Amino acid sequence: MISIVFMGTPAFSVPVLRMLHEEGYDIKAVVTQPDRPVGRKRVLTPPPVKEEAVRLGLPVIQPEKLRGSEELQEILALNPDLIVTAAFGQILPKELLDTPKLGCVNVHASLLPAYRGGAPIHQCLIDGQEKTGVTIMYMAVKLDAGDIISQAELNIDEQDHTGLLFDKLSIIGRDLLKETLPSIIDGTNNRIPQDEEKVTFAHNISREQELVNWQQNSTEIYNQVRGLHPWPVAYTKLHGDNVKIWWAQKSDKNHNEIPGTVIAIDKEYFTVATGNGEAINILDLQPAGKKRMTAMDYLRGTGSKLQIGDRFE
Repeated sequence: MISIVFMGTPAFSVPVLRMLHEEGYDIKAVVTQPDRPVGRKRVLTPPPVKEEAVRLGLPVIQPEKLRGSEELQEILALNPDLIVTAAFGQILPKELLDTPKLGCVNVHASLLPAYRGGAPIHQCLIDGQEKTGVTIMYMAVKLDAGDIISQAELNIDEQDHTGLLFDKLSIIGRDLLKETLPSIIDGTNNRIPQDEEKVTFAHNISREQELVNWQQNSTEIYNQVRGLHPWPVAYTKLHGDNVKIWWAQKSDKNHNEIPGTVIAIDKEYFTVATGNGEAINILDLQPAGKKRMTAMDYLRGTGSKLQIGDRFE
């Protein structure tokens, strides 16, 4: 059985690691990001891949930065036949890419060459795409630019958000890699160069991308909300304070108000004017300094004084 070093960090990567273990591959080490402080109390928390590796009894390596590190030398000394990555979160140095005799392959959550980069799931939803998928690819020095080995498509549902797509695509990625690995090992796999003219990028989400622009139409704002749910979450401002918008739905109301204006208040939601005379219903939010809550709880809370005519910035 060939030897593998697996590299991944978030929950997306866990099914892939579990599959490699269940299939009996010789996993020499699991490389993942360092433990990070999480939550308001800043509790030092291991990444999901580390938790799974520990459960499986696999050795774990956690470099802060691979390039030039002692951990890199430790990985090189393992001399694996193959390196498999899935949302690891760091660029692999050329020295490492050149080491395994079978190469380095990546499970990437898009249909390359579309959405190279660290946030392909977020960005495809924000852009309103109707399909996405997973690509198994050879890794190259240039970000997500290696040859394509195999792909699997997934139609995006109207109610899908980033969390749901992460779960769906992680399972598709697991199954696709399981199906593809034998051909990689015996050298019969496809190797299709990417069409550089069709390349698009999905860079890590910036704070500016999280801010709602009420001049956009209701579809664009809904896509932004679901593309940022459940992390990092879209936000707006009311009376100078940040308000996170956790969930929303498009409204059938029309209006002549300035975008961002509250035009209706219902029992279970309130409606905000968007661009093009359209509107969106806010169902789930988080006012500054408070916990996430339904719009119903927000509207009946003693701290809420929301009125028709109030305007989100």
